[in-house]
Amino acid sequence: MYERLRVDRSTTVDRVVDALRAALFAGDLEPGTPLREQPLAEALGVARSTIREAMTMLVTEGLAVREPNKGVSVAILHPDAVADICRARFVLESAGIRAWYDADEAARERVREAMRVFAATARDGADPEALTETHLAIHRSLVALTGSERLIATADSITGEARLALARVDALRQDARQQVASHRKLVRLLERGELDECVEELRRHLAGAEESLLEAIAMPPA
Repeated sequence: MYERLRVDRSTTVDRVVDALRAALFAGDLEPGTPLREQPLAEALGVARSTIREAMTMLVTEGLAVREPNKGVSVAILHPDAVADICRARFVLESAGIRAWYDADEAARERVREAMRVFAATARDGADPEALTETHLAIHRSLVALTGSERLIATADSITGEARLALARVDALRQDARQQVASHRKLVRLLERGELDECVEELRRHLAGAEESLLEAIAMPPA
């Protein structure tokens, strides 16, 4: 009875969302930039209805905002949101740290591998977007130690908001070596089983991240 059912796992809307999301995360579309249906449809070679659906998805993810009589624009990350994001990240990532001994070996290995990839990316002098991607993979792997898909999805959603400014943070910092050393310290404390110390190091780490995010969003666009 189900023989004729089919699912297109990658729709045009999904691909448009991916393209827009990449532009947002790379900083090509600055916070507050209007997202106009017609120019976007022409640039991407799709129907305006596809753009409308894609923008609705971005609004749902918190990456864009829709205002009456103004349309849709790239979301602006406000200082109070930065503080809340960092608080939420601490709760999720510290839960992962606490779960280190309960996590399976595959989950622990993903933390180590994420650290290796980040270090290699920084060593190769990658662009800020690539640094951000590999940097965040470490933090995602910490949450994944909980073994909870729902917590991982929550972390992805929270991080998505922050990514509007994170590439800019990495471009401003110009301190990839220091960032690698900071993350290595977190992983080293995990490996030693010094979980309380690791949680405190995470607290300091995210406090620094909050300060950098606030600095990034306060700077006018280049």
